[in-house]
Amino acid sequence: MRFLLLGPLEVVIDEGRSIALSASKAAQVLALLLTRCGQTVTVDTIIEELWGSSPPPSAMPTLQTYVYHLRRRLRREAGDGAELLATRSRGYQLCVRPEQIDEKVFERLVEGAQASVERDPEAALASVTEALGLWRGPALASVHKGEVLAAHVTRLEELRARAESIRIQAKRSLGRHHELVPELRSLVARYPLDESLHAWLIEALYRSGRRAEALGAYRDLWSRLDVELGVAPSPEAQQLQRAILELDDNRVGARRRRNAG
Repeated sequence: MRFLLLGPLEVVIDEGRSIALSASKAAQVLALLLTRCGQTVTVDTIIEELWGSSPPPSAMPTLQTYVYHLRRRLRREAGDGAELLATRSRGYQLCVRPEQIDEKVFERLVEGAQASVERDPEAALASVTEALGLWRGPALASVHKGEVLAAHVTRLEELRARAESIRIQAKRSLGRHHELVPELRSLVARYPLDESLHAWLIEALYRSGRRAEALGAYRDLWSRLDVELGVAPSPEAQQLQRAILELDDNRVGARRRRNAG
């Protein structure tokens, strides 16, 4: 049994069969327990997630009903009598292995890539590419998110952005600039005010022999920052543009890398 959070919530049984969770609140409870697998999630935390600061008088029995149905469904689908959803003194715990949850696999792969990107960019690239391949869309896209899950999704998106930075860093180290151009164009469209992404795109275009496009990308950065924020590019970005104008390859490659950690 596998649990997929990096996209719509899915519970995948052997041979690709999935569990359909029709009750949105039950799916919300399962998602919260999955994000903290192996830990006890307190009743208060679950109630906060489901109803915020104004839970109904029936919150506790309603939660118990959700847990009852989830436990019964998981027990039946596990097929070996295993009790996956345990009651603890202060709350509930989902007893599954981290490798059964795509989010935990993603986190492990990114951590490994981060640790090896300087000494072994090829291995780091393989790990981070596998990690990013686990994403099927926005995290928990099919689940209503209260404050607790929303904060967790924000953290996941930040980790995804870090993974993308690691992949770019690894490809730059390996000289795979042609591959970076379409990837960076997509990221620039997604994060239009991230100056480091723009600078990486400018460098990748230049290193790919597309000097005119690199200078055009710099003009696009200047225009966007001026219109959106009323500021000019950073001195570092301006130095990059001057290096390209002067065909100074050493200075183009000497820019400080964005911290991928």
